[in-house]
Amino acid sequence: MNPTSPVPAGRSTFQIDEIGYRILEVLRDNGRISIAALAQEIGISRSSAYSRVDALARAGVITGYSARIDPARAGLGICALVFVTVHPQTWPAFLEAIREMPEIESAKITTGEHDVMMLIRARGVETIHTFVVDVIAALPQVKSVETVLVLDEIFDRGSLLPTDLAERDGAVVERGLMRYTRTNPDRPSRA
Repeated sequence: MNPTSPVPAGRSTFQIDEIGYRILEVLRDNGRISIAALAQEIGISRSSAYSRVDALARAGVITGYSARIDPARAGLGICALVFVTVHPQTWPAFLEAIREMPEIESAKITTGEHDVMMLIRARGVETIHTFVVDVIAALPQVKSVETVLVLDEIFDRGSLLPTDLAERDGAVVERGLMRYTRTNPDRPSRA
């Protein structure tokens, strides 16, 4: 597999050991740390730290380094989730179109009533409205759109690692406690 090609969600092709996860934890918290300081913090040699970071980058585990920015303080005080249902057979054109839109911070393919969930940001509600109605809903691949304004962002963990997740006891959970919204069978479809 080409290390620069995207790995399908839920799939891992690169084995990461305990030291690799520790490197990722340190880099996640301080992407500007020097290799020498990283090696010292992890307890490995500089050459080992360098080769491990390089291997993680080549494998696509490390995708880049950037500053964390508070969108509201940077001028984008309004955030919305946009749920889109796409006409079948139009996915490639839809994905190509939304990749070119800088207003979309993230897009995720989902299960349930809608096909895609997008997080968008803007300076004001009117800008969100204009973008959703005049740009997203106007795409010929879009069957329906539902927009939810975000009132407050409580936290964003950024990049989670398996080492962040707590081990849970084997508590038995009753099936059916999750709510699923079924697709309306009367919803018109494009043939």
